[in-house]
Amino acid sequence: MAKGKPRVSSRNPELIRGLRRHGRVGASQRSARYLHSKKGDQRTAEQKASAKKPSPSSDLSKSKFYAADDVQTPLRSSRSKKHPTVLRPSITPGSVLIILAGRFRGKRVVFLKQLTSGLLLVTGPYKINGVPLRRINQAYVISTSTRLDVSKIDVSKIDDAFFAKAKGAAKSVKKDFLSKEEKKVELPATRKAEQARVDSALKTIIAAVPQLAHYLNAKFTLTNGQRPHLLKF
Repeated sequence: MAKGKPRVSSRNPELIRGLRRHGRVGASQRSARYLHSKKGDQRTAEQKASAKKPSPSSDLSKSKFYAADDVQTPLRSSRSKKHPTVLRPSITPGSVLIILAGRFRGKRVVFLKQLTSGLLLVTGPYKINGVPLRRINQAYVISTSTRLDVSKIDVSKIDDAFFAKAKGAAKSVKKDFLSKEEKKVELPATRKAEQARVDSALKTIIAAVPQLAHYLNAKFTLTNGQRPHLLKF
């Protein structure tokens, strides 16, 4: 036997070049290195810092028990969020508007104020063109260039509740299926009085402008050859 370095036996001999008999875990178990490792908390500083932070699942105040039946929870909805309706810049208190839809379509009315619901409070006045105090959506009106000074007319008491129907009010029901007669619903006395008060103050302002009463009484229509997108109201 040739003289040289003494042969050292290995617990994990190399079978072929780059491949040993035992893997990393097996070699560690055979050498029993875990018995000589440093005892104590071997976690890193980041792991220790994250362990100090209370996690939501470790909150003892919350119950860990669940109901036997499924409890229905309301879904989130945007209906509860009330966004105020933005008024068009062309519509200001005192503007004369043209109604485009509904019972009074084609009529010219005077805009008084915007209500909390976003609807417009308008009037004819009733004594001039038959349009009473009513609410209307701004999508169904055309604003004209005619303006009136209605700052002295007090409409602070008129709100959305002013137009609410009284409970138990009789509806217009026909007497017979073939009969055209129907019962008319009487308006409350307070609503009639408020209509007369607003109309009297507004008629004084209208009388000061020549031909304005005839303008409000005339119904808006289109004739042949007129192009609505080219008209200046």
